[in-house]
Amino acid sequence: MAAVSTDRDPVSGTGKAAGGRKSPPALAGRALPESLREILPKLGWTIVSVGMFALLWEVLWAIGWADPKLLPPPHVFLGDFADQAKFFNTAQRWAIGVSAASGPTPWQAVMITVVSSAMRVFVGITIASLLALSLGVAIRYWIVVERLTLPTVTLLSPVSPIAWLPVAIFLFGIGNKPAIFMVVIALFFHMTIATINHIDGVNRNLINVARTMGATKAQIYRRVIIPAILPGVFVILRLNLFGAWMVVLIAESTGVGYGLGQVIMLARNTFNPSLVFFCIALIGFLGFATDYAMRTVQKRVLYWVNDPSGVLRGL
Repeated sequence: MAAVSTDRDPVSGTGKAAGGRKSPPALAGRALPESLREILPKLGWTIVSVGMFALLWEVLWAIGWADPKLLPPPHVFLGDFADQAKFFNTAQRWAIGVSAASGPTPWQAVMITVVSSAMRVFVGITIASLLALSLGVAIRYWIVVERLTLPTVTLLSPVSPIAWLPVAIFLFGIGNKPAIFMVVIALFFHMTIATINHIDGVNRNLINVARTMGATKAQIYRRVIIPAILPGVFVILRLNLFGAWMVVLIAESTGVGYGLGQVIMLARNTFNPSLVFFCIALIGFLGFATDYAMRTVQKRVLYWVNDPSGVLRGL
């Protein structure tokens, strides 16, 4: 069979068949980047999942099963963004003699409130994770530290974060510090005990191999134990991230000044269900976004750990 000759255009890179027809361009140029091919299906299923929930809510409202005054559907509390965002305007709510038109725009007011709450969450969880990881390693590294601190950590771990709220106000007054303190207290004790349990669960064969190769105690902790516990620590960190959002909302509702907790408290006091659900939707989106960011960081930092999700799918 005779081969079909082609003439390639040096500019476009496409070829012409012997009969004068252009051959199709290379498929490699059309392929999506690997990151997009991984993100787009997950994003699509996320939209479908949330859309089904919102659609069910809308259907219940349409047939009269959901009272619009108590359970307003999504198109009500999300449809009028400017009307909801005016409650985020701190100049209007807290300053005496200031007109409703003063202060930031609706978008700016919402962003200021969101960034303020997110800052308290991330600062608190960063401080708590660093302290808990350091103390957990120190407890297992030095027996004296274990005897001096572990009983106190175990004693204070069951105490609810709400019980620490008066202490936070006594120590730091009103502002960002009590909210950050509440997040640190809510996470620190649990993460310390979790770190200790992960250290105790490290495979002893890894430690014995390191000892056989002449590693010192400090080298074993630095190069064997800490890398081995990091995957479990990241899981605990992700779970505590949701707890940090819950705690910071409680702290803000007591008079931090402004934040999502303050807006929810305002909605409760004024009996404004639309504002309540608007804040719930906003908090849910922020929690989803921060969890996605945490998982991305986890994949980057723990590059040697295989993703176990999907192993049992299809069985």
